[in-house]
Amino acid sequence: MLFNSLPFIVVFLPISLFGFFYLARFGQVFALAWLTLASLVFYGWDDPGRLIPIILGSAVFNFIVARALLHRCAVWLLALGIVGDLLYLGYFKYVDFFAHTITWLTGIELPPSNITLPIGISFFTFTQIAFLVDSYRRSAREYHPVNYGLFVTFFPHLIAGPIIHHAEIMPQFEQKKTFTFDPAATQIALLWFVAGLFKKVMIADSIAPVVATVFDTSKSVNAIKFLDGWIGATGYGLQLYFDFSGYSDMAIGLALMFGIAFPLNFNSPYKAHSIIDFWRRWNMTLSRFLRDYLYIPLGGNRNGPIRRYVNIMVTMLLGGLWHGASWNFVIWGALHGAALVANHHFDVERSARDRPIASLCGTLAFVMIAWVPFRAENLHSVLVMWQAMFGLSGFSPRSLFAVTQPLALAAAGAALGAALFLPNTAEIIENLDSHILPRMAAGAGLLFGMIVGAIALHAPTEFLYFRF
Repeated sequence: MLFNSLPFIVVFLPISLFGFFYLARFGQVFALAWLTLASLVFYGWDDPGRLIPIILGSAVFNFIVARALLHRCAVWLLALGIVGDLLYLGYFKYVDFFAHTITWLTGIELPPSNITLPIGISFFTFTQIAFLVDSYRRSAREYHPVNYGLFVTFFPHLIAGPIIHHAEIMPQFEQKKTFTFDPAATQIALLWFVAGLFKKVMIADSIAPVVATVFDTSKSVNAIKFLDGWIGATGYGLQLYFDFSGYSDMAIGLALMFGIAFPLNFNSPYKAHSIIDFWRRWNMTLSRFLRDYLYIPLGGNRNGPIRRYVNIMVTMLLGGLWHGASWNFVIWGALHGAALVANHHFDVERSARDRPIASLCGTLAFVMIAWVPFRAENLHSVLVMWQAMFGLSGFSPRSLFAVTQPLALAAAGAALGAALFLPNTAEIIENLDSHILPRMAAGAGLLFGMIVGAIALHAPTEFLYFRF
């Protein structure tokens, strides 16, 4: 089920909200159980017979291992849990990747597995690995099975994040205020949700046509030139940003409707003045997970600069592979890893303060170049795009796509301006005066109606991070 679909907006969400607050009058556990059931319906909407057992199997396995770890702090138990999670994730996500790699290296043809990737499996697996590690470290505690089940399945974060942490979410399941309907919080939640819906439907989906045209054309050698290469890469960077940040805004708003506060996942990443700064702003909960549960356990910066740089590269390579079972994502992770190493080695953040415009433009240009393997279908398309962007395929005085898709290009230009110069959703909402809030919520309601009308005219599109 999609946040930007009529069944979700008109049917699922109102029923879920009514049932949650109605059942809360009879006890918190009933409200939590209802929300868990609703989340399972949400997750299994398209294929319940396959998807619901997958997520329930993962949750039951991790709950049992975590409970055992809380009673007996044993390394072998932690290893059992993490290896089990990684094998589970690997089976669904990486079997064909490894098969294709073996075929490429050895020439031995292996049959495809035809395994369909369950949506959101990377997110709920990472969430539970963190809980296992913290159970081993004694920084987690034992929770009621219903609370844990909702922590894993809670639908606002289930498909594409944020990667929530047990310490900031599960205690909210025990607070009385969570189960009390708050009109002011609901107004703020509506602002978050409508802002995210606007980003996805009106901005990201408007840019998508020109991006698809450029990358489809890149399958042919020398089919695109310098300007079109940059239009395609920058357009995709904007499409991805407004698509994923839109999802994250909607997730924050939806969780807040149920009295749950989610962490911020984006903080104007295209305003970053270095790659270090970029990763503090982009997909912040993933960056936090990679830092706390991979980079620091590897040794972090405790064993000298060389070991630190190796740890950064390993973290980013695995972070790239987490995004998708393709060498394209490994390349993307390697590019960002190398850039982070260079940033730390040359202390780029200090020099960025002296050259703010140059550092912002340089960081943004690198990010857009690095997005190419993230979007391209294969390495050939990556090379064609990069050749065009670096001027190796020739220059054209005008863009073909400026003629064929002017509205999409206009949307991309407006999106770039918004990303660079306007405050983000969090900044706008945090600075709202309480007297203005009702009027803002009323305006958001009108905008919401217009967006729903647009959704009714066109089939909703999936979020880009669904395939990760």
